[in-house]
Amino acid sequence: MPIINRFAELSDEIAAWRRDFHRNPELLYDTVRTAGIVADKLREFGVDEIVTGIGHTGVVGVIKGRNGGGGKTIGLRADMDALPIMEESGKDYASEVPGKMHACGHDGHTAMLLGAAKYLAETRNFDGTVVVIFQPAEEGGGGARAMIDDDLMPRWNIDEVYGMHNYPGMPVGEFGMCVGPIMASGDKFEITLTGRGGHAAKPHLGVDPVVIASQIVVALQSVVSRNADPLDSAVLSVTQFLAGTAFNIIPDRVTLRGTVRTLSPAMRDLAEERIRALVTSIAQGYGATSEIQYWRDYPVTVNDARCTNFAADVARAVAGETKVNSEIEPMMASEDFSFMLEERPGAYVFVGNGSSADLHNAKYDFDDGAIPHGCSFWVSLVEKALPLAN
Repeated sequence: MPIINRFAELSDEIAAWRRDFHRNPELLYDTVRTAGIVADKLREFGVDEIVTGIGHTGVVGVIKGRNGGGGKTIGLRADMDALPIMEESGKDYASEVPGKMHACGHDGHTAMLLGAAKYLAETRNFDGTVVVIFQPAEEGGGGARAMIDDDLMPRWNIDEVYGMHNYPGMPVGEFGMCVGPIMASGDKFEITLTGRGGHAAKPHLGVDPVVIASQIVVALQSVVSRNADPLDSAVLSVTQFLAGTAFNIIPDRVTLRGTVRTLSPAMRDLAEERIRALVTSIAQGYGATSEIQYWRDYPVTVNDARCTNFAADVARAVAGETKVNSEIEPMMASEDFSFMLEERPGAYVFVGNGSSADLHNAKYDFDDGAIPHGCSFWVSLVEKALPLAN
């Protein structure tokens, strides 16, 4: 089953939706305009049930197959929110909202799932039920968790759930996925060190938290280099070092902030444990006090083996055997689709976005050439997972 011809006809229309979303980016849960357009289009398509306000501003559409929707239910998810970045793409459809842009391709994800919904509502070439899930606040807001807290899975009896994300550097028309961890957990920490400040000419009379914090920044790198199993990936980055008010004043306090990303629950636990132990011991050794705040955000995104192998077979049918990498290396960025995969079996799949700038880059743009491939994948997955009875 190659690219579906109908999507060759619909590609310009779907791209126009995508570019409209791109011009009008919205952050986190403030996806009011986007969600409104999504709901309106689902009504226009004749989707059987449309519910708004799931997870604050999420939208759910239900499409029943030819048997009236009995049997298995498949969930398909797209994220809708943008990022707080000033766009530098130079496109004629660039963001019209200063300081906000679709720098991760969620505009494309939303448009592709809308395209698939239009086709599925027209054709109904399946038995069972499809639930299309349009989620807000993926970029740090935990929108997937909010939708789950609003009973997303049991309310619509979802049996399996699938997500798709564009992948810069992978040629358009190709797909990637892997069994097991595919995206890392994403945690944050804040370390506050309190010493005793004073004149920069008299450091011996104080306890310099800048020196202590510097030692901690270096020591934290040993969590990955000397505590983590080399085969169990982890990334620890200190991204903020906040201290001082003047050239000649040793401050009383320093704040360090950063992130931790891991591919296993055990490594996640170990990283937090070692951060707390190192910070406490180093601060005490220098005569300072420490306060550590550690926030566990998105868990590891773990693909179910059966669902991933099934998704790979679907992708091969759409793209061809040589254009699917079913053993792609996991990405150390995080993704809140992980919450959905903790609730139901499923898989997270990458679709090629060509030679675009990287994700979260001011010059990034979603490649509209990916639209027929992504839409065809969604429809083919549904028709293969929910085949018509003979």
